[in-house]
Amino acid sequence: MVMSQATVSVEAEAEVAVPAAPTGTARRTGRSRRGRAASLLLHGALTVASLIAIGPIVWVLLSSFKPGYAVQSTDLALVEDPTLSNYRYVLFDTSFLRWLANSVLVAALTMVIGIFLSATTGYAVSRFNFPGRRPLMMVFLVTQMFPVAILIVPIYTIMARLGLINTLPSLVIAYLTIAIPFCAWMLKGYFDSIPTTLDEAAALDGCGPFVTFWRVVLPLARPAIAVTAFYTFLTAWGEVAYASAFIQTDDQFTLAYGLQQFVPRFNPQWEYLTAAAVLVTVPAGLVFLFAQRHLVSGLTAGGTKG
Repeated sequence: MVMSQATVSVEAEAEVAVPAAPTGTARRTGRSRRGRAASLLLHGALTVASLIAIGPIVWVLLSSFKPGYAVQSTDLALVEDPTLSNYRYVLFDTSFLRWLANSVLVAALTMVIGIFLSATTGYAVSRFNFPGRRPLMMVFLVTQMFPVAILIVPIYTIMARLGLINTLPSLVIAYLTIAIPFCAWMLKGYFDSIPTTLDEAAALDGCGPFVTFWRVVLPLARPAIAVTAFYTFLTAWGEVAYASAFIQTDDQFTLAYGLQQFVPRFNPQWEYLTAAAVLVTVPAGLVFLFAQRHLVSGLTAGGTKG
């Protein structure tokens, strides 16, 4: 009898609890409505921010097809008397192709040497406990605190004593001083996320440290290598301060420094500058297309350990 009464009471409580469902549904509906409004506001803000970011790029691209008088005109027009003469002048009537070859050479050497030194340094610091390990990484960190304006004078003195002023190797060495410390820190964090059991298994198979690094660890670190390659390439591709300090003749100019020739003090040639700027972005865009699939994973991996 007692059990039947308990059963009836449980069923009654269940029947009473059933009408509460619409209240929860209403709450969820209210949250979803507020979520839609917040989503619309967020997407609207992102759209405006994207237009603000893309606007100058579109303006440069459209201006590169305009004649000089249209670029300097106060009348706003997206396209006015479009022409390819700006690109023709930049490519064939200036030293642009020579500057392009210099920039490609400097950027390629900086990328290859920077990746090799950064990867080996990051792997050594990640896997081996040797004297001076922590001070070495602290030195790499401290070097990132000094602005380029302070480093130009001592580096220029060193290059002058070595007889490297007005040569492309001086730029490669200078750019490596910027790229290697940052990339070594990044790759060290990525190598820390790769299990050391792989190194131990390779050692049991008779592989030495360098073979283990080259055949086991380095293939797993492709995302991080892609990020460091992209960073070192951009470091050398768009840098102006060292190029303006070390390079003195037109035949040794890089693209970033050569663009200044289109903006003299009294007669700026904006139509040629915009055309050259568009051409400069093409190689960097191609490098980004090849590295983009690894960029996100390479930037986020190694940030946490678990």
